[in-house]
Amino acid sequence: MSALIGKHILLGITGGIATYKTAFLIRLFIKAGAQVKCIMTPEAEEFVTPLTLSTLSKNPVVSSFTDTEKNWNNHVKLAEWADFMLIAPATANTLSKMIIGKSDNLLMTTYLSANCPVYIAPAMDLEMYQHDTTKTNLSQLTNSGHIIIEPESGELASGLEGKVRMAEPENIVEFISQHLLKQMPLFNKKVLITAGPTYEPIDPVRFIGNHSSGKMGYEMAKTALNLGAKVILISGPTHLTLTHPNLELIKISTAQEMFDNAMTFYDNVDIAIASAAVSDYKPKTFHNQKVKTTEDTFRIDLVKNPDILKTFGQQKKHQFLVGFALETNDEVENAKQKLEKKNLDFIVLNSLQDKGAGFKNDTNKISIITKDDIKRFDVKPKSEVAKDIFNEILNTRFNNKADA
Repeated sequence: MSALIGKHILLGITGGIATYKTAFLIRLFIKAGAQVKCIMTPEAEEFVTPLTLSTLSKNPVVSSFTDTEKNWNNHVKLAEWADFMLIAPATANTLSKMIIGKSDNLLMTTYLSANCPVYIAPAMDLEMYQHDTTKTNLSQLTNSGHIIIEPESGELASGLEGKVRMAEPENIVEFISQHLLKQMPLFNKKVLITAGPTYEPIDPVRFIGNHSSGKMGYEMAKTALNLGAKVILISGPTHLTLTHPNLELIKISTAQEMFDNAMTFYDNVDIAIASAAVSDYKPKTFHNQKVKTTEDTFRIDLVKNPDILKTFGQQKKHQFLVGFALETNDEVENAKQKLEKKNLDFIVLNSLQDKGAGFKNDTNKISIITKDDIKRFDVKPKSEVAKDIFNEILNTRFNNKADA
């Protein structure tokens, strides 16, 4: 249900025996990470109480143009709040009102104000569903861009059997999730992201590392997931956590471990983003026992770690490759050299000279550098920086724009 995380769902509920299913539907939407607001028709209240639905949705349920104190229930704001609207169950009566634009209740008035996608889950008796008028209405609603969630077979309240029962709540949620997922710009794409520091052990208690928190890499992983991608996040030591159905999180400590895992996935990904602060060197010798500090000086011989980003560039075929450069001087020139030397599509530059940029901060200030252009951005939360980076990727590779 990843596509529903953070979505605002406006659930329109009409009066029919299937109305009782909306309680289960709301619970599934909430469990999937969505927010739900309900509008009921007065007839729907005869089948399930507003108290039940407001308790489950954690939002007030409205059914009339004014509340008990005669304050106006603003249908325009309700419509603007929604990422999409679902009318379930949608009776034959409501379908006909939707066609002619009859706004005789709050649900219909809100529906006519909505500019968001509308899903419809019909439910009615067999003859009503098979009537030419109903078929025409459903066809016209489909032609208007609405998405019909087909009813399912089973016994009806009348005792008849047929394919007119409102789809089961779990099937509605799955249908909408899959439909939304397929609209996302990175649907069916694989994204590999490296994040955080690496720790190169000297002995069992000491290591060579850096101050990277992994925040930038984790925010990019969240953004990629929200755009519909399957994400492989290879993370060095960090206190951050992230879970998602489309996320494979691999935790490592050393540069060699990061290299080995990254190369396992690299051939099969569409986008690779190397944001980890990988140690360039590691101790030549690992001491199995804690080194005693008996001398005034202590020498550590270092050897080069594998260059993950350079290897990515050398083996690049179809992948869109993004690197990061954290610089302290000659920033742009150093970043351009790295861009060319490592065969990158673009490089994200941040400078320790800029306030709000670099390690540990919740903000960052970046420039995106390609062979032909430099785009500079203001200081922003790293979540917004991640969107800027993916907008650049989508505009360059997929001729699209992120909306995560």
